[in-house]
Amino acid sequence: MSESVRVLIVDDDALVRAGLTMILNGAAGVTVVGEAADGADVPGAVAAHRPDVVLMDIRMPRVDGLAATEALRGRPEAPEVIVLTTFDADEYVLRALRAGASGFLLKDTPPAEIHQAVRRVAAGEATLSPQVTRRLIAHVAGPANGAGREELARRRLDELSEREREVALAVGHGKSNAEISAELFMSVATVKAHVSRLLTKLDMNNRVQVALLVHDAGLV
Repeated sequence: MSESVRVLIVDDDALVRAGLTMILNGAAGVTVVGEAADGADVPGAVAAHRPDVVLMDIRMPRVDGLAATEALRGRPEAPEVIVLTTFDADEYVLRALRAGASGFLLKDTPPAEIHQAVRRVAAGEATLSPQVTRRLIAHVAGPANGAGREELARRRLDELSEREREVALAVGHGKSNAEISAELFMSVATVKAHVSRLLTKLDMNNRVQVALLVHDAGLV
């Protein structure tokens, strides 16, 4: 990606905003274009700064990050959203991911990983690492989403072609396009085409939602 990724930071803690701004502005290819202190300020900040990626805190006093994410992702040409959290807010993170957020970062994530996550999301490689995906979903969802949810998820996956299903399962295991390419012996461009088609078929915003569907089906 040749152009700098434009980032909006949304957090009610001024020190967190300052720290993230310093981290991201110190890295090549990323520019913090604005800040907001509450979810209520997100629509105006997005309109003013036109970010590519929004780093969104979950717990804020007036409008929380979940509601702000749902509202933002429902808009046309919405920026990608990465939620910021600690593990004591897991249930909200899972709901944010289902609402269309492209991933999440813990607030103590090393700076290099924050930069990499922003770049990947902006490039359409929104994904969670396999370790973090399993830890988060297992912690929140527990051993049973319920037979009804699992059956519905399996039926939705059955709508896919055999190749699309293979790609969906790989996405569910947190694999990148390059890793899926190597595993399934197809070009990265073909992987991207399959991901695009399965998102259309499943009526989903991004590959994180695919990963959650695969988990719901009991296949991770």
